[in-house]
Amino acid sequence: MMTKLKIKTGDVVRVIAGDHKGSEGKIVRVNRDKNNAIVEGTNMVSKHTKPSAKSPQGGIVKKEAPIHISNLSLIDPKSKEVTKTGTRIDGDKKVRFSKKSNQVL
Repeated sequence: MMTKLKIKTGDVVRVIAGDHKGSEGKIVRVNRDKNNAIVEGTNMVSKHTKPSAKSPQGGIVKKEAPIHISNLSLIDPKSKEVTKTGTRIDGDKKVRFSKKSNQVL
C-alpha cells in the first residue's frame, strides 16, 4: 500500500535519527512502496562491483543508500530550521506550507 508522504524529490531535508544524524541534503529519489528516500551525500555505502563493459576496472564504488522517511525532517527554506508541513487551498490550488514560517513550499 502506498502512503501519503510529506516530502518530495528536490526537498532539502535533515537526518534526525541514525548514524548520519544531523547531515543535510537534497532528496534525489523517493520510494513510496518502501517508505524510504535517497538523500544526496548522506548514508554513503561501499558497493563492490565486478568488472563490466561500463566499468572495466571494477572495484569499490561509494553510493547513497536509502533512508527511512521517519528519519528525515524537512528544512524550511526561510529559517533554515526543521519544520512540519501542512496543506491548504490557495485560490483553486492545493499547496504545501511550512508550519513554522507559514510560507508556501
